[in-house]
Amino acid sequence: MFDVLIIGGGVSGVSCALIIGSALKRPYAEGKKAGIFTHQKSTSLQDAVFNNAYGIPADTLGSSLMETSLEQLATLYPEMEQLANEKVMSIEGDVGNFTVTTNKGSYKTKAVVVGIGSANTFAIEGLMDYVIPHKKAIPEKNRIQLKNEDHLVVEGIYAIGTLAGHRSQLAIAAGSGAAVGTDILTLWNDGKQTQYHDSIRK
Repeated sequence: MFDVLIIGGGVSGVSCALIIGSALKRPYAEGKKAGIFTHQKSTSLQDAVFNNAYGIPADTLGSSLMETSLEQLATLYPEMEQLANEKVMSIEGDVGNFTVTTNKGSYKTKAVVVGIGSANTFAIEGLMDYVIPHKKAIPEKNRIQLKNEDHLVVEGIYAIGTLAGHRSQLAIAAGSGAAVGTDILTLWNDGKQTQYHDSIRK
């Protein structure tokens, strides 16, 4: 049983995973099990060049950022289990007891974070009733999002990035994933508002 599974190895998903991974050794996360499905064959990140994203050197290629971000996650936070080459097909169940089924198997989890983009090819069974036209994309692009309130689709299921209705901008997607990461840490910390970051101060 996972405590949280993140679906999507793009900007929002890995950002969420980095936040949660960084806190897995904190007392409130003791014994928690977290993972991320990094299957990400279709993403605009693959063709991107970043010149206007805070903290990222100019001319950084999206394709290299995808690779280095997953390496960073694996190196710094190996407790965050990376599940590669598995495509999520369906989600069923209720908060505290979801079953996530992929093309290769199934997993139990207490919470799910979905960040696989806003393409209209979205086809995860169990979430299709929440699909609506994207509110911040031009109609010609035919983008979709999941109905949500502050990223929460239903209790225990979160949408992040463009799938939550945000614009397609790296800084926005990263912030969205990080925000939900801290929401989950807050739940684990008995509702006490929680974020985690390292500091040079001792």
